[in-house]
Amino acid sequence: MGSVESLRVVHFDPSKAVLAINHYRGDVAHIVVPLRTIISDAVRLGTAGLLLSHNHPSGDPTPSRADIAATHMLALAAEPLGITVHDHLVIGRGRNISFRDVGLL
Repeated sequence: MGSVESLRVVHFDPSKAVLAINHYRGDVAHIVVPLRTIISDAVRLGTAGLLLSHNHPSGDPTPSRADIAATHMLALAAEPLGITVHDHLVIGRGRNISFRDVGLL
């Protein structure tokens, strides 16, 4: 994913087939993607599930407070629309952290 922060959002249909992958780029420290954009794309595509993945250019995959808050807000907004946020992976140098695996989702 490189030396700038980058977010990928994978949209799945009900059978978990990939509908689309959206890619957003930030800078060396953060990325700003309005949750409205992700939800709007999901509704337009008929998404049933989402997988989020972003990198930390610092190499430390520990989710930031902002990562955790944004993911929770997205999951809360998606739920009444029948969209499940399956996981959010944060990738660092040679390691990654799954929100689902560590109980953040």
